Formats: sequence, structure tokens, C-alpha cells
Amino acid sequence: MPGMGAAAPKPGPKPFKEIITDKAVTKKGLFTVHKVEDKYYFEIPDSLLGQEIMAITRFSKVPGGAGIYGGEMANQQTLKFEKGPSNNIFIRTVTLISVADSTQEIYKAVNNSYLNAIATAFDIKALGKDSTSSVIEVTDFFKGDNQIVSINPNVKRRLNLSMLASDRSYVQSINTYPINTEVKTVKTFITAPSLGGFGSGGFPAASDAGAVTIEMNTSLIILPKKPMQQRHWDKRVGYFPDNFVQFTDAQQRVEDKNFAVHWRLEPKPEDMEKWKRGELVEPIKPIVYYIDPATPRKWRTYLKAGVDDWQKAFEKAGFKNAIMGKDWPENDSTMSMEDARYSVLRYFASDIENAYGPNVHDPRSGEILESHIGWYHNVMRLVHDWFMIQTAAINPRSRKMKFDDELMGQLIRFVSSHEVGHTLGLLHNMGSSSKTPVEKLRDKAWVEANGHTASIMDYARFNYVAQPEDNISEKGMFPRIGDYDEWAIQWGYGYIPGKDEEEQKVNSDKMIVKAISENPRRWFGTYELGNSADPRAQSEDLSDNAMKASEYGIKNLKRIILGIPEWTKEEGEDYENLSDVYGQLVGQFNRYMNHVLRNIGGVYETYKSTTQTGDVYESVPKATQKEAFSFLNAQLFQTPTWLIDKTILNKIANPIANERVQTIQISVLTNLLDGTRLNRMITSANRFGADKVYPFDELMEDTRKAVWSELVAKKPIDVYRRNLQKAHVEKLIDLAYPTVQAPVMIAPGFTISIPTYKNTDIASMAKGQLKAIQAEVNAAAATTIDRLTKYHLQDVAERIKKALDPK
Repeated sequence: MPGMGAAAPKPGPKPFKEIITDKAVTKKGLFTVHKVEDKYYFEIPDSLLGQEIMAITRFSKVPGGAGIYGGEMANQQTLKFEKGPSNNIFIRTVTLISVADSTQEIYKAVNNSYLNAIATAFDIKALGKDSTSSVIEVTDFFKGDNQIVSINPNVKRRLNLSMLASDRSYVQSINTYPINTEVKTVKTFITAPSLGGFGSGGFPAASDAGAVTIEMNTSLIILPKKPMQQRHWDKRVGYFPDNFVQFTDAQQRVEDKNFAVHWRLEPKPEDMEKWKRGELVEPIKPIVYYIDPATPRKWRTYLKAGVDDWQKAFEKAGFKNAIMGKDWPENDSTMSMEDARYSVLRYFASDIENAYGPNVHDPRSGEILESHIGWYHNVMRLVHDWFMIQTAAINPRSRKMKFDDELMGQLIRFVSSHEVGHTLGLLHNMGSSSKTPVEKLRDKAWVEANGHTASIMDYARFNYVAQPEDNISEKGMFPRIGDYDEWAIQWGYGYIPGKDEEEQKVNSDKMIVKAISENPRRWFGTYELGNSADPRAQSEDLSDNAMKASEYGIKNLKRIILGIPEWTKEEGEDYENLSDVYGQLVGQFNRYMNHVLRNIGGVYETYKSTTQTGDVYESVPKATQKEAFSFLNAQLFQTPTWLIDKTILNKIANPIANERVQTIQISVLTNLLDGTRLNRMITSANRFGADKVYPFDELMEDTRKAVWSELVAKKPIDVYRRNLQKAHVEKLIDLAYPTVQAPVMIAPGFTISIPTYKNTDIASMAKGQLKAIQAEVNAAAATTIDRLTKYHLQDVAERIKKALDPK
């Protein structure tokens, strides 16, 4: 018709051959991937629609300087593809909050309450040859900055990354395999250096180019159609938990479904009955960790040994050859370290003194799918310093700045075992070392046979209690996989009988009660589950008595401080080594003080089921708390002059700064009188009985007498004690007239801020202590002949007067 334009192109899919031409390079796998010139297409079978897929995006290569390394995770998201209403395919993100069985009526209510977001939509370019699949173009999706396959927004903010430069971003390759598809991209982000300098975030390279280029890999791995059977999470065995809310028609209240995170380790069908009978069998699929080929060759054997050391624990669960470390097959082009099917220990050329062991798991069941352990090159410096400071008094091999390769290899091995433990699902067990009696740490036969802690998952680095005369070998100094670890793997991976979940839960409880009663070293300390008041569950400590253990530790530090000027010497070097090692020694002393401090006002927390007798919460005995106070007074408040070694300090520290000992004294005193601790002591006296606890008023009275003991002895007061006494007065003033506002929840979702101590006995007692000190210092100032002591006492008296009567 005149005046009419050409007919609009017919919407909808085109014939397959028009899109996937003869020029296409096709690869078959989870998705069939077609590359036509510079465009990539996914051919998605209808059978895959609605199935949950994990998208795991990792950095492959990054600029230096921002603390991010190739192999580390950038993002993780569960998603699913589904057909839209207009010849399109949606990607929905999946957030698992609540579930219900599809056969029950309440399933409809759950579905009506939660709607997953549509993250993106693709036009269907063509249907597959048999019309049971859909072809979509994914080039722009993957090369763009789509959140579900790009960098987590929080990480982007930390790295100062803003908009994507699309002209400098592209898809490098897409490969596909039976259960996963791997997408490698190069993305360039516009950015600017951090205003706070490179230490505040961002890449230094941005200062030159105004942009950074990052190579990334996204693994799309299909989750099992049938999720692994969950293992009920129990607080008495330390596994990482996951959870969702479970709805059923029969329930009268909503159930929080908590389950343990662990690998799917199953016997072969023909071995199932043998395994149930307790016979050793091989799993269908063992757990394999590959060692990054970027790892220096001389350390690979030790890293693999750290993996293989877990084999004996898995034998307790009924599996042989269940876990192993392997070298990465460098000549196999079909394997990629970013591929989510492989677990890899990635080696980072970094000055960070650390290593870490994460895992990626199915949120529906807790099944671990893969893990990339992060290993920073400079972790060797960390373990060197730990080993020197904690064992040099009894071990000549640790008295030098560079250890021989065999010793460093063994240190690497123990860290490897610890990080692998996390990737198996295990939390830290900081309470494990408390199950070793302190004197057993000096018993050569016992400690060499059993180890100084029952768990490699503890932060119980080395045996700092052993004395030179004990003649303990390195076997009695190193942590190892112990009684708790073997039990935890047995519980998490072994057979628990029961025809259904409830019966298994009951049998699990019986197993746990029996196991811990038979061997108390299988106890799990609840350090990471919220209670910071239990002195048995602390990091870096040893034994069942922190006071005795720390006293032995200090004896060794007094030996070590005499040796470090010689041990740290290296030809042509300055005193940097001495400075570092002295700092580590002071840090170790500080740990001892804080280990002891936790006992004062401490509360034991021992999780139990209703089938067990006894209370969950108990006060630390009064005698133990008083022992802790006496230790702090003797070892810290009475200035530890042995630690102020002027022959060392005059070589490493300018005297313009406070001495580190003074900082520790004031920090521990301030924490001792912390309002949270004092409130807990008041509540404990009411809960457990005033005769069974250390009353808070008695603590405050003991503190005043200890800190101001010179007034009774009528002695001059040295500079350390003068500063400590001023800090004591300032802390009491803070307690008497609190200004800190603390949020207090008075109803779910509703908090108010009130002064923390204003309406408690703490403020009253603090004022009473200030008045007592005021009277004592006024009397002492009138008689002392030491000028600095007099001025100090007059100053303190004036501060108290102004606090008590500000008008």
C-alpha cells in the first residue's frame, strides 16, 4: 500500500541454521556452547530448565597491590534458567530461606510468600534441531558487569571499582564439561586510587591508567537433582552449619532446619552393608586436593602430607583412601584450576602472613562441592616466629632466622592440615587444648604419644609449657590430628543408624554422649558459637590451667629474651630481625596475660542435650578466679622489668614512644574492670551463689590494693606504676559516670540506647573506690619525700575531686 513502510521482521526464534551457521565451533557439555565468529551461544535443553546451578566466579589474574590474588573467590550465586512468556529465557537468582514438601498443602503458602528475583532475560534466538532446547546469545551477558557473574558489590566498593569499560572487556573463552561450564572473561573497570592511599583499598595500578583490568573465571556447576541427605547439626561437634526454615502441615511451630556442611562421601553400593558393620571400604568418589603448580617444588610434599594426614581420621568413619593430596597435572589441557569440579591449594606470591580454607557448598543440603585453599607465601614468616618464640628455650633448631627446609616443611604441613580441616567442614575447636592437664605438657612420654592438644583445629600452636629439663622432642611440640579430629570426622562422615531423620537425630545424640563420656578430649569448645566468656575456649592457649601454663611460658620467655640478640643476627643486616622477634616475644607475653584474664568473671558453657545431666552454664570457681588475679598482680601489675631489656630497646626503639609493657599493663587493667565483665560477675553471684563466685566488689577492692600497694609500704612510685595508677583512676571515673551508650534490644527489631552501668551497683562501687583512693593519696602525699611521687599523688587527688564534685 502506498506510503506504508516495509513489513516489520517477524518476532520470535529463527531457524537454527540461521543462528548456528556452518562457521560455528561447537562444544558439548552441561550447556552446548556454540561460538560463531565473535559471538557465544548457549543451547539450553528443556530438561535443564528449573534446575539449580551454582555460579562461582573467581579472580584468575589481577593487578598487584590490593591484597586480591588469582584463585580467590569474587562472587557466588545460586540461579536457575526458566522460560519466560515472550520467547525468552530468564535467569532467576535463588535465595533459600524457607522450604516445604511439594506434596503438602503448606507448600502453596511458602511459594506464595517468596519470589526469587529475575536477574536477566535473553531472547530465544533459535530452537534446537529437535525443538527440545533453546539457543540464547550470552556474549554481552558474560563480558558485562552483571552482578551474578561478576564481582560481589562489597568487594567492588573495597577495591574502588566503578563502571565497566565495555570497549576493553571481552569473553576470552568458554569451555563446557558434563556437569559444568567454564567462562573466562577479561573485564576492565574504571577506578581511582583510594583517597586514603593504597592501604585503604584499590589497586595501585589505577593511579597510572585510571582503570584496572582483571581476568576472571565463572564456573556454572549444576547442583545434584537429588540433594545429599542432610546431617543434623549439633553444637557439641564443631561443623560449619547452614540452615533454612522448614514448614510442614503437621507442625505447630516453625522449625529452623540446621545441618552440618560436609562432603558427600559414600560407600560403593556393593560395600554399603560392610560399611554399616564398621568394615573399612573405599568411597565412590574420594576427596582430592590438587597442589598449585606455582608452589615452590620443595614445599609440595609437605602440603600434600597435610592433606594425607586426614586419612587416619576418615578410617574412623569407615573409609580408606578417602582423601588425598595430588600434584596438579600440568600437561593436561582439559583441566583448569578455576574449574569448580577441582579443589586446589592455590599458592599466592604475597607478603600476607596467613592461609585460609573456605568451601563452596550446596545450600539445600550442606554438601561441599569444592574448595580452594588460599596459601600466602609469607605464612612461612608467621610460623617461623611462632616456633621460635614458643620453643627456642627447649629446641636449638628454632634459634635462627632461617630454618632448615625439613623443619619449615613440617611447619607448613601442620598449617596445611589445619586449613584442610576447615574445607572438610570443621570449625575451630579452641577448647580442645583445655582438655590437656598442664603437667602432662611436661611429661615426655605422654605428650609425645598424645600431642599437646587434642585437635589440629585449635589455635594451640606449639608446646610453650615444656621446660628445658623435660627433654621433650619436636614430636611433643607440634600440633597434630588428634582425638577430637578423629571423632569429629567419624561423626560427620560415618554411619548413623536410623530409618528416618528423627531416629538418626536420637542415635546421633547417643553417639555424642557416649563418645565424650568415654574420652573428654573429644569435647568441642564453643568459641565460634557466640560465648566469649568461657576461659577454656581461647585461641593460642594451652592446658587446663592458664595461670600455671603461663607461668611456665614466662620462664621460657625469660630464657629466650637473653638469646635473641645473638639468634637474630645475620651478616650485613641491621636490627630489623631483633625488632621483629622482640615484638613477637612481647606479644606472646601479652597473650599469657589475656589467657589468664578470661578466667575472672568467666562462665563455663558446656552444651548438652536434655538426655544429659548437669547444667550448661557454670561459673569459673572462685579459687580459680582469685588465682588468676594473683597471677596478674605478680606478673604484670608489679612491673615485669625483665621484659624491659634496655640492651635490646636501645637498638630497636626510639624512646619517644610508650614502652610496650606499659601499654599491656593499662590494657589488661582496663579490661579487668570492663563493665561487661563486672555486670556478668554481679549476675553470676545471683545465679550461682555469692559464695561460689568472685564477687565484683571483692575484685574491685583487690585491684585497688594491688595497684596502690606503695601507699601501704610507703615506697616511692616508679613511672610504670604511676601511669598504671592514673589509668586505674580514669577507669573508675568512667564506671562511676558512664558516657558510653550501648544499644539494648527491648523487643524484636526495637532497640534503645542507655548508659551501660548507670543503674547498677558498678557505678556506686566505683565512686566508693574513688573516695577510698582519694583519702589514701591525700594522706600519702603529705608524707612522701619523693618529688615525682608527691606530684603524682596530688594530681590523682585533684582528678578524683573534680570527678566527684565537678562544680
